[in-house]
Amino acid sequence: MTKSTTTLTGETISRPRIEALLADDQLIMLDECDLSGADLSRLDLQDCSFRNCALAEASFYAAKLGRTRWQRCRGGHADFESADLVDARFESCDLNNASWRRAKLASARYRGCKLTGSQFEEVGQLGLTFEDCLLVGADLRRMSFRKATLNCLDFSDADLSGCDFRDAVFENASLRDAHIKDTRFDGADLREADLGGLKLSNAKQFAGATISPRQAAELVRTMGLNVV
Repeated sequence: MTKSTTTLTGETISRPRIEALLADDQLIMLDECDLSGADLSRLDLQDCSFRNCALAEASFYAAKLGRTRWQRCRGGHADFESADLVDARFESCDLNNASWRRAKLASARYRGCKLTGSQFEEVGQLGLTFEDCLLVGADLRRMSFRKATLNCLDFSDADLSGCDFRDAVFENASLRDAHIKDTRFDGADLREADLGGLKLSNAKQFAGATISPRQAAELVRTMGLNVV
């Protein structure tokens, strides 16, 4: 049975308002609504849409958000911890310092998003993709980007400890000052990556990786050697 759709525009949203719509088996579309600080934890919001919404400090803890669509939303410090976001789509959203800890992000996609300072520890990520995103200072420990094409991603100062970038291709990306303890780059194509500030304490991390002559000269200089 197809659900009927209710569109809310320009409203300040509370949990009772959403619960009442869900009780009527409504598919909800929110446009230019204010959910700042709202507690929407554990609600079943699968297939719902959020456009131009304010989500600052809203809680979606353990909510069911599969196949949701998020466009041009602003959600600093929003909480998506333990949420089910399988096949969700985020477009041009500002989600700085949001928490995604232990979220299910299989087949989720972030495109044109600001995710500075966001926390992605222990997420389920099979098929997760980022494109043209700011991940400056984000916590991405132990995530796998193996064989991925990383297009316009800024990992500056991000914690990439234990990440797997084997055979990944970096296109116009930045690793400047990233934390790369136990990170693997075997076979990666790093020629279009900004490697400034990296501390190469273990060259084995980069076994088989491809860099440009300019990058090689810069890395040698960081070791205190002169290139002539």
